[in-house]
Amino acid sequence: MPKQENMRMEDIEELKLDMNILEEELMHSHRIDPNLYLEYDVKRGLRDSTGKGVLTGLTEISDICAYDFIDGRQIPSDGHLYYQGVDIYDLVNGMEGRKYGFEETIYLLLFGKLPDQKEMERFQDVMFELESLSSRFVRDVIMKASNQNIMNAMQRCVLTLYTYDDDPENISPRNVLRQSMDLIAKLPLIAVYSYHAYRHFRLDETLFIRNPERGLSLAENILLMLRPDRKYTELEARVLDIALILHAEHGGGNNSSFTTRVVSSSGTDTYSSVAASIGSLKGPRHGGANLKAQKMFDNIKENVKDWTNESEIAEYLQKILDKKAFDRTGLIYGMGHAVYTLSDPREVILKKYARFLAEEKGKMEEFALYDLVEKTARRLIPVHRKMFKPVCANVDFYSGFVYTMLGIPQELFTPLFAIARMPGWSAHRLEELINAGKIIRPAYKYVGHHRAFIPMNER
Repeated sequence: MPKQENMRMEDIEELKLDMNILEEELMHSHRIDPNLYLEYDVKRGLRDSTGKGVLTGLTEISDICAYDFIDGRQIPSDGHLYYQGVDIYDLVNGMEGRKYGFEETIYLLLFGKLPDQKEMERFQDVMFELESLSSRFVRDVIMKASNQNIMNAMQRCVLTLYTYDDDPENISPRNVLRQSMDLIAKLPLIAVYSYHAYRHFRLDETLFIRNPERGLSLAENILLMLRPDRKYTELEARVLDIALILHAEHGGGNNSSFTTRVVSSSGTDTYSSVAASIGSLKGPRHGGANLKAQKMFDNIKENVKDWTNESEIAEYLQKILDKKAFDRTGLIYGMGHAVYTLSDPREVILKKYARFLAEEKGKMEEFALYDLVEKTARRLIPVHRKMFKPVCANVDFYSGFVYTMLGIPQELFTPLFAIARMPGWSAHRLEELINAGKIIRPAYKYVGHHRAFIPMNER
């Protein structure tokens, strides 16, 4: 419990005791019998008994495929992800040798098609103009209230941008598109500047704030603004660009995009919607999973002597599954997905580029460790959990490794996810508003007891 100013130690201890009693009351009064979820066929987490998401809406923005249908039967297959109908494999391969892959992806998600040269030039002209923050905003908002969690800093900055908007409450598609493009362009600056402010004011490090350069891609500008020497290799910029593309969108049912849908359906402003989505993504079960995966690997490196020994790796992973090692949750982070079965296409692509980067950085020994853990976990998890569905690595498995090789600090792992996902959130918000559906309001079954009011002197 945080220490209250001007309180005596005995008062603080008494407050702690009172809070302990209140906590016991809370846990007693809010605990629901798990059997009731089965009795009323409640779709917990909006999923059916097989873990598949309950159908709650329609979208043209992206499609996630993990099964084939043969003779009417659903068969697990290699995963595919489509952005506005374009396969993510084709999208990434088609961007080979191109500098603005993420920017083209933003255009695709927002407007439903890949831009031609003239359309791309016009779009980039607008984005370059928006890719800036006033010195007043940097000084008064980012610098004066720095904190360690950059996701919270981003939420605060996004909400404050409301006051810098001349028309913040207007939710017409044209105005929301303007706001969305503005936030897509500004989030990288907000994240990197917030990180530098935290390091300066909390850790007494040298402060440097560097403006993005016109003509560079968003990926290049992130590396430019982050690094003191401003230097990066072509491969580093390419890999970060690919990572942003892969994280840009993943259906309307993922937690943060569904949050976007729910909040947008209420008719609220863009800044409130985006702040809510950032709050969702911050959670370790969602965007924060890449950081958990990286910390898990740090733990594995400390406790496994021979990184090439499959038996030793398997023994330690089993300890993690048995809740005897790492964070004792029984989870091997980066393994398994709610939809994908045999493979997550984002992980397949990112693993390929992780290898390229590991070769450039002299990190092939670590890459081999990741590969061995992935293969071993695929084998152990279904046996441990008595599952029939195959288990594959997801995009979080290699993303932390990639970010570490790029010299990106762990404080920015999840903020990078938010930067990448901003175009997807924007597309879902626009689709929700344009189609003007009802406010999203699922039902909850009341399973408590009705009771008579008793006056306090009779309780």
